[in-house]
Amino acid sequence: MDLDYKNPKLVIETQKIEPGSITWRSPSNLAIIKYWGKHGRQLPRNPSISFTLDKAYTETTLEYAPQTGVDQGIALDFLFDGQPNPAFEEKVRKFLESIIDIFPFLRQLKLTLRSANSFPHSSGIASSASSMSALALCLCTLEDELFNSLESDEEFRRKASFVARLGSGSACRSIYAGLSVWGAMGEIGGSSDLYAIPYSEEVHESFLSYQDAILLVSKGQKSVSSRAGHALMDNNPFAESRYQQARQRLHLLLMALRTGDADAFGQILEAEALTLHALMMASNYILVKPNTLVLIEKVQAFRKETGHPLYFSLDAGPNLHLLFPIRIKGEVENFINDELVSFCENGQWIADEVGKGPLQM
Repeated sequence: MDLDYKNPKLVIETQKIEPGSITWRSPSNLAIIKYWGKHGRQLPRNPSISFTLDKAYTETTLEYAPQTGVDQGIALDFLFDGQPNPAFEEKVRKFLESIIDIFPFLRQLKLTLRSANSFPHSSGIASSASSMSALALCLCTLEDELFNSLESDEEFRRKASFVARLGSGSACRSIYAGLSVWGAMGEIGGSSDLYAIPYSEEVHESFLSYQDAILLVSKGQKSVSSRAGHALMDNNPFAESRYQQARQRLHLLLMALRTGDADAFGQILEAEALTLHALMMASNYILVKPNTLVLIEKVQAFRKETGHPLYFSLDAGPNLHLLFPIRIKGEVENFINDELVSFCENGQWIADEVGKGPLQM
């Protein structure tokens, strides 16, 4: 684990730099095996695997121009949904300052970041995953434009994943289309704690078009941030057994992905969602809402009545993700519209699916 990407040679002659801009649209992702608990500098306590989504994304534009004068540190303006957002700006500034050793040329530029989400921020859809992956992709693109230093797409995405991880652990998985794995796992060649890798080998075709209906139970900001939640795992009495459990479940999940076993997949999916929130409750905070539980019971009843492989997941928030194969999309969407939307805030839900990964605009 000696990869760090520090490179003091990445400095520029500012008089030769023309102002420019770079835009990336990067998706959120839904972890099937959850990452919850970290150590060191954003390193995971257990490996995780996720579906990269399609409709839930952040679009970020990085505008840059030469900064005049002696080294003034990070010169940043940040706009979220077209408006100044001091809290977000401070978070991004601290992140950029923390990676100066990777991108020393950032001190030589005046930066303006414009960011917008296609979904509600901080409500349990992984907004940090999409936003930090979009920013990392912009930064690596800028480096490559200035220095022609990232020779292949694989090298580019590996570095982007590494950098995204430093901003938000789950962001490193959003760099890739479809399924991606983060965390060293013996049976997955090339897997690492430092960055995510795409996982497409031996995945049954039915999972490549999986659907994710996101039921927006609450669009409000979470009472506890994911960063704070991870920190609470340090004193969680169930932490060590959880990390072992995650590895065992990932092993079983890989078999389900290979064989196309939607029920085995779904059972692990739901167990991981409930385990995540049980760990939160063991740390004395609750993010699910009453309507979250109502929806779970209705989904389980639908599955029992129809035999359809409709299963739920949760991220660190109250909103329910319903995952299912595309072949039952019509029936599931009728079920949502007939029986579930009344339990969503303003009747809102997002029809999403496994996506094709980030896109440079």
